[in-house]
Amino acid sequence: MAMACNNQQPTIKPILVTEAVKHDSDDPAIWINRQDPSKSLVIGTDKHEDGALYVFDLQGRIFPEKVVRGLKRPNNVDVGYDLVLGKDTVDFAVTGERLTSMLRVYSVPDMKPIDGGGFPMFEGETAPEHRDLMGIALYQRPADKKTFVIMGRKTGPSQGYLWQYALEADSLGQLQARLVRKFGKFSGVKEIEAIVVDHELGYVYYSDENVGIRKYYADPEKGNEELALFGTEGFADDHEGISIYTTENGRGFILVSDQQANSFRIFPREGEAQDPHSHQLLKVVRLSTKESDGSEITSLPLNDMFKKGLFVAMSDDRTFQYYRPEDLLDSLLKK
Repeated sequence: MAMACNNQQPTIKPILVTEAVKHDSDDPAIWINRQDPSKSLVIGTDKHEDGALYVFDLQGRIFPEKVVRGLKRPNNVDVGYDLVLGKDTVDFAVTGERLTSMLRVYSVPDMKPIDGGGFPMFEGETAPEHRDLMGIALYQRPADKKTFVIMGRKTGPSQGYLWQYALEADSLGQLQARLVRKFGKFSGVKEIEAIVVDHELGYVYYSDENVGIRKYYADPEKGNEELALFGTEGFADDHEGISIYTTENGRGFILVSDQQANSFRIFPREGEAQDPHSHQLLKVVRLSTKESDGSEITSLPLNDMFKKGLFVAMSDDRTFQYYRPEDLLDSLLKK
């Protein structure tokens, strides 16, 4: 049953706060070190014309030698695994440079470029703001491990707002980005920045700010039908960062930032028995983040501090905040 927002609810404090980036923190991603989860990393954007990708450990400390500097306003970041490049496979991070309209790709954990200088996005669009890169999400199809990048921009048409590219190596092992579809409705009210993919269930969600969260198939071969528009009521203003906490049997939770309310709204990942695309509000939690744009979550145990995973949220004070998911989800995990 949906719950109303309680303005008197207690504020949940983070377990720790990262060291500050130089200019303007915006969006995080979590890279899982599969050999030693305690050495997993958080990668966060510094959204500035002299921007960067910052790399943090699980104690929130910056690795200066891993920071990628000189990026031109990188908004969002995502990470993927086992990308085939010739005879090798690499884990990797993707971000978009808003001021150059270029997709950038870096190997993880060493943070070295593997994109030959970047790939132009939204080619053919004549309005500059239609090429201002913002949201980004990866989809790695379970059936064949094919990797896709889903890209958003500052503004665009009412249909086909998101463009999806196949990320693959050519015969020489050089990475390429190939446009495979244009999809997704846009209300035109504000903009679309937050995008997330549920790899296991095969859905992509994105925040149409001031309107709601839209849901589509992530696999381009399944078509461009809009499956749901939810979270249309109760937000103070912008719908922002989205993250998905997975539990067993396709269950879990979708967490969406209610940016100006400094809170997150939690919806069921699995929908309802009679309608898998019905996502009714379960809970609202107030956090210590300030106007959070971006967030990421994992349910995998990482260390003694984060035994049920990690939730990372950007705060508008140049930092990212680390939370235990169970502190947010609480009784929802016990059901």
